[in-house]
Amino acid sequence: MIKEFEKSEIDEVMNIWLVTNINAHNFLPEKYWIDNYKVVKEQYLPISETFVYKEDSVIKGFISIINDSFIGALFVAKEYQGQGIGLKLINHCKSLYPKLELAVYVDNIGAVDFYKRCGFEFQTVQVNEDSTFREYTMFWNRMS
Repeated sequence: MIKEFEKSEIDEVMNIWLVTNINAHNFLPEKYWIDNYKVVKEQYLPISETFVYKEDSVIKGFISIINDSFIGALFVAKEYQGQGIGLKLINHCKSLYPKLELAVYVDNIGAVDFYKRCGFEFQTVQVNEDSTFREYTMFWNRMS
């Protein structure tokens, strides 16, 4: 079931964020994610509209939208990946927002392919200011 994130769920969501980032981005040092943990928890999550996918009292994934269009985070816990949870979270947001944008690391091929399957199109290639790794910006528009 997809529902709005509650502040009491922050530790569970942040654990998914940290572990999944480390696993999905083996081209970046683990320290990069650990160093950014507090910023995400204290600055980005509070300004995002976040939805969690929860079954049997367990959060299995979440998506965060910033400024009504930017997907700042989409993560599914490793043990629940491949079950359609990410797609359900994307589709939920597509039903709420007329356009969506995101940035995804070029080297995260699985995520790039996932977003292409979800109907996102490439916009630009740029260097991420924080990590210095290349990333695609991608977009989806309900009118396209």
